Amino acid sequence: MDSPTASSPDRRTFLKAVGATALLAGAPAFVGATDKAGVKPVVIGEKDHVYECQHGWGELPAHIKWGETHGVAVDSAGLVYIKHRSHTPEPMDAVAVFDPDGKFVRSFGKEYHGGGHGIDIRRDGGEEFLYLCDVKNRIVTKTTLLGEQVWKICYPFEAGTYQKVGQFSPTNVCFAPDGGFYVADGYGSNYIHQYDKSVNWVRTWGGTGAEPGKFKTPHGLWLDNRPGREPSIVVADRANARLQYFTLDGKPLGIVEGVSFPAHFDIRGEELLIPDLHARVTILDKDNKVITHLGYDPEWTKQVLEGFKMRTQPERWQAGKFVHPHDACYDKDGNIFVVEWVLSGRVTKLRKV
Repeated sequence: MDSPTASSPDRRTFLKAVGATALLAGAPAFVGATDKAGVKPVVIGEKDHVYECQHGWGELPAHIKWGETHGVAVDSAGLVYIKHRSHTPEPMDAVAVFDPDGKFVRSFGKEYHGGGHGIDIRRDGGEEFLYLCDVKNRIVTKTTLLGEQVWKICYPFEAGTYQKVGQFSPTNVCFAPDGGFYVADGYGSNYIHQYDKSVNWVRTWGGTGAEPGKFKTPHGLWLDNRPGREPSIVVADRANARLQYFTLDGKPLGIVEGVSFPAHFDIRGEELLIPDLHARVTILDKDNKVITHLGYDPEWTKQVLEGFKMRTQPERWQAGKFVHPHDACYDKDGNIFVVEWVLSGRVTKLRKV
């Protein structure tokens, strides 16, 4: 489902309603990544955004073997939640939890075996909850941090946009300011569905296409409420190689072009973090101007995109470079966790230095 098909466009600028240009490219690294002498971890970035690459982060227990590592989120206690799509014959926990130092804490989610995808955390009534997307079973669930299910939904019947469940495959969720949320049908029919805080369907927009307001793989989405910006929804319109901005009720605001294959988002202060499946990760400022492209190397990207074979060839991976970043998030200290769409999984901590 993640196999990329769209090529990167020429550098362009986005519509004036969004605010500024955003030419995106970037790529972080992994735990234990060392320099050529095999001693010091590789350091990437520039100025105020310099990171030590720790590839292979996290002490994976014997009962879990990574499939494609698809999602990552950090709770208020600093625990790191990794969602992966496992491929073993027997069901395997799809969510593994680690402490801030990478020590394994717990795992759960055999019911999401083979479908593990998006994962995000929200505080509700003084308690934190997980929102999980399953692309195999075609559901979105809200659970406790221990994996206990609160509710489960499939596609919204009220929208009138589906004839069968096979047309729906949700990839990620983002949160509305009023307690509601939005679901991206990124691997299904290219719609965004809005729900209120009581899990009642509100509206649907999008559908397949290249014109403004339409999507080709709306893979990720986020509430962009950075200081100085009117709160809006930004969507990673991946196969159209662009970001699209919308009002909170789904009206188009503008387009950010020049991206390659954007997957999802996170925000820290005025910064917007964008993992890009085409071997890079980017940080933008509040005006969507590039701050840095972590680890970006055009020649490396070219190698990665040659038939997408490198995702199955870990012996070719290099310290300080990405293969296929699929999700990324900040922790409270400004470190960045990156997970990649590679067959054997890959988790990297970028320790801010």
